[in-house]
Amino acid sequence: MRAQVYQHLQQYPEFAHFVRMNPEWYRYLTRDPNKLQELEEASKAFYGKTFSQQVGKIGNHVQMVHMLINLADTMKD
Repeated sequence: MRAQVYQHLQQYPEFAHFVRMNPEWYRYLTRDPNKLQELEEASKAFYGKTFSQQVGKIGNHVQMVHMLINLADTMKD
């Protein structure tokens, strides 16, 4: 692995952890060090940090609050 790629992984520990969890990325980065952008995208999807995943989490939280409000209303009656 090139020094530039190794240094990038040291700067961003979550990417290094992702590579450890998915060893095929060692091969990808060794063969083509320009795949760092693809690594970042795959890592974000792995950790649930993409925009659509975050919107889904917010939607789930809103739904949970709505259910709790409904539960409180039924308990009040």
